[in-house]
Amino acid sequence: MTDGSPAVPQGPNAPQAPARSRLAESFVPVGSILLLAMMIGLVLGTAGKTLGYDYSCYAGAARNLLDGKPIYDNAFSISVGTCPGTYTYPPAFAVALVPWLSLGGAAAGLWCLAMALCFLAGVSLLPVRRDVRWLIVIVAALNWPLLYAVKLGQVEPILFLGFAATWRWMDRASVVGAATAIGALIKVQPGLLAVWAIATGRYRAAAIGISATVVLAAAATVVTGPGAWATYVDLLRGLGGTLTTPHNFAPGAIAYQAGATESVATVVQLASAAVAAAALLVAWRFASPVASLQVTIIAGQLLSSPLRDHYAVLLLLPTAWLVARGRTWAVVFPLVGWIALLADGSDGTWLAAASVPLTFFGCLAVVLAEAFTERRVQAALAPATPAPE
Repeated sequence: MTDGSPAVPQGPNAPQAPARSRLAESFVPVGSILLLAMMIGLVLGTAGKTLGYDYSCYAGAARNLLDGKPIYDNAFSISVGTCPGTYTYPPAFAVALVPWLSLGGAAAGLWCLAMALCFLAGVSLLPVRRDVRWLIVIVAALNWPLLYAVKLGQVEPILFLGFAATWRWMDRASVVGAATAIGALIKVQPGLLAVWAIATGRYRAAAIGISATVVLAAAATVVTGPGAWATYVDLLRGLGGTLTTPHNFAPGAIAYQAGATESVATVVQLASAAVAAAALLVAWRFASPVASLQVTIIAGQLLSSPLRDHYAVLLLLPTAWLVARGRTWAVVFPLVGWIALLADGSDGTWLAAASVPLTFFGCLAVVLAEAFTERRVQAALAPATPAPE
């Protein structure tokens, strides 16, 4: 006769059950990390001369600082965005890279590994369920933009880490402010976090971010001189002329590749930026802080020209948000990044290149739709306001 309590496992295999359970639970974490490590190792091992290709731009600017030379290439108006040789980032980032030069010949490879670690650190900070985080690691191992960014030594993994920290600690003004300042001094787009903070009532975070940006920029100016910032601003103005340069996946550049004139391509690019800006305004006005942060991450890239395929690393953030809300099919957004490999610049491959902006806009549309679904659900669950007597 039993008393209704669960039966205790008997027999020689009983003690092994908990061990088997723990082994099964550890399989996904260990397997996902090993898969990512294997894929990154494969890409780095076959990179050849392209290992740290973009890092060479950063290192070149830092080395010019040490040699007392200008950090920007005078020919940037002609060949802007080409590497190595043309540095297109804020002066402060070049100053920050100077200590890394002490690593000598190993600097490029170590930088690429550091980018992989930055991505993993960002995933560990994502405020989603543990199973979602491991799924993102698995998807990242199959995500060409991430593998490509790590191989080149691109800075997207650093930005991923900053956005992830902002998402996790969005109510900590110091964290949001630090992510804003560091991101804005690496690339312009993360500066939108300050505007997002203001739009969501996080005024202290915005003040910290803006103040820290000014202070760090001023400190960097002591090393670079004010002329470097003037040249950088001039460079930013010239970025609109990159629609005809290779390996640009901005909508205007795709239109040019498809046969449009340069003036028509410019109109297409301006229209694309207008749509992205409108999405930002709508999200900041109507969406929840978390949802509007995802929109800010996506739209910030669409406001950029040039738009590179490795920028899609940041789509793993809204993908994690969507998957955590039950939209597991959203993993398709980072997985389609392989299509861009078919865009070799020859005639007829503009359709493959178009997959990059289409993926960004598709993810943006889904996030906005999910944000409004979230808003309707919250409104339905909110207690009704009692009628005045």
